[in-house]
Amino acid sequence: MRAARFTLDPAFTVGTVDPRLYGSFVEHLGRCVYTGIFEPGHPAADAAGLRTDVLELVRELGVTTVRYPGGNFVSGHKWEDSVGPAEDRPRRLDLAWRSTESHRFGLSEYIGFLRAIGPGVEPMVAVNLGTRGVAEALELQEYANHPAGTALSGLRVAHGDPDPFGIRLWCLGNELDGPWQTGHKTAEEYGRLAAETGRAMRRLDPGIELVACGSSHRAMPTFAAWEATVLRETYDVVDLISLHAYYQPHDGDIGSFLASAVGMESFIEDVVATCDHVGARLKSPKRINLSFDEWNVWYQSDWEEHDRTADPADWPEAPRLLEDGYSVLDAVVFGSLLIALLRHADRVTVACLAQLVNVIAPIMTEPGGPAWRQTTFFPFAQASRYGRGRVLDVRVDSPTYGTREYGETDLLHATAVRGEDGSVTVFAVNRDRAEPLPLEVALHGLALTSVVEHSALADADPGARNTLDAPERVAPHPVEGTALRDGTLTAVLEPLSWNVIRLA
Repeated sequence: MRAARFTLDPAFTVGTVDPRLYGSFVEHLGRCVYTGIFEPGHPAADAAGLRTDVLELVRELGVTTVRYPGGNFVSGHKWEDSVGPAEDRPRRLDLAWRSTESHRFGLSEYIGFLRAIGPGVEPMVAVNLGTRGVAEALELQEYANHPAGTALSGLRVAHGDPDPFGIRLWCLGNELDGPWQTGHKTAEEYGRLAAETGRAMRRLDPGIELVACGSSHRAMPTFAAWEATVLRETYDVVDLISLHAYYQPHDGDIGSFLASAVGMESFIEDVVATCDHVGARLKSPKRINLSFDEWNVWYQSDWEEHDRTADPADWPEAPRLLEDGYSVLDAVVFGSLLIALLRHADRVTVACLAQLVNVIAPIMTEPGGPAWRQTTFFPFAQASRYGRGRVLDVRVDSPTYGTREYGETDLLHATAVRGEDGSVTVFAVNRDRAEPLPLEVALHGLALTSVVEHSALADADPGARNTLDAPERVAPHPVEGTALRDGTLTAVLEPLSWNVIRLA
């Protein structure tokens, strides 16, 4: 097989990686919160009820931003239910996930969770524009961020939080184009409400960042028209517009599944084009960036077959929902999606892996028991650790293969990031399920002399996964033979593999 090739040159870059590209998402859905990040009485729980074993894994994962509290959950959520003494908080029915919510974990606990992860982890909070509106968003903002001296900031202080939460990044609702969403709206209805809410919130704090709802996914019948209409109303108010996308194989079509990032990159480029078209029509010098604040591999068809007929009197608290177990195949696709985000770092400045624990997540837990890493944990952790700096422009010359959904597709999917110290990390996926892929990279003007590491996530069994009984079955392994000589990097990428090659 002929080699795949590309050239790296520091004169040709895409943009600087915003650290918030490595965000995640905690929603009140299934066991993401309860018995996920929060389990009082667990042997590893701290005084606040946070699972310290999960905290250690979240730190290792390298999460920089956590979106909260939803997701679909937020469109029926009253923020007031989530503050004050936990024993006094009301139990409510959650229409989104047909569950009962206790509110034992709320806004203060969420901020405490971020602080426990470590400094620099930024909150990203969604306001309810499904069943609520401007007044409630302003009340939440004042409660969370105003220092003291008003009724709502004083209430926060009385609840035991003297310091403001400092929430700067706000989502103006969630997926309100979707008929499944509580409070579903037309683009005109949502755009007007989002603009009114955003303008009011900016009066309290001009320095906040606001995310408008884009389409729930690219296949929505209103896609692009929704974005254009919403942005005509909100262009001068918001900073970003959201994208959501989940990927899974359909009808056994693994070839197209492996090429999912082709669809993701096209989705990104379509939204960028729409944003810039609206900006041009408005004659605005402003540029709207993208918040890809829900993305992952999700076997969504399994959820669609879930029995949702239970009587509300029987809706459980924190049921096991959407607990997908991820294979090596899934991790390779997942890594390719990360590459797609990095390849568009000039416009995708926020991204949130959905979700963080138990629910389609890189981290799994057992109530009262251990926590462990899924296969998808490793590409995210490696990208977050080494994918900081300037993304270099990578244009591959690769062998191709045929796919049902995307036509001829490159076997190689790759990007590279140059750190502030001049080091370079290449992230690469070989989509070939049967054959290794030779790789040659020409290095121009980079003053690199050595291969620090080449690791790969691959396995003879593409269905291999980490489980409660075998939590370390899959992990990245070192690759021998990768070399850097006379300005050329040579490597062999194993079949169906995610690769990280570090150069200095």
